[in-house]
Amino acid sequence: MLLIIFMVAAPLATVDTPVDLPASTAQPQPRDAEPVFLSVQADLSLSVNDVPVGTDGLNATLERLTAGDHEQRIYLRADQSVPYGELMQTMNALRAAGYRRIALVGVEQRSE
Repeated sequence: MLLIIFMVAAPLATVDTPVDLPASTAQPQPRDAEPVFLSVQADLSLSVNDVPVGTDGLNATLERLTAGDHEQRIYLRADQSVPYGELMQTMNALRAAGYRRIALVGVEQRSE
């Protein structure tokens, strides 16, 4: 079982949760018709598609939004101040819930 990670630099018009994303030079990838965004704020609180959720309610929320489709990609957004270990714990929680297609979201870095 392979954890696939994509760097995504996509417009985030569907997500209003304030997260200071790191920049990425990766090519923007197309995103799903109804994407599911999991955001980790600087204070380590979580939200799914702008709705705050606790770690204990994360699995149920994802199951509801994906209709149990564990092949659906989850777009993970994390504030750049989130420690790497905390980000890995969030990714591990996604993997434990059966979601192996995780796309890391960043802002597009403009080359000048």
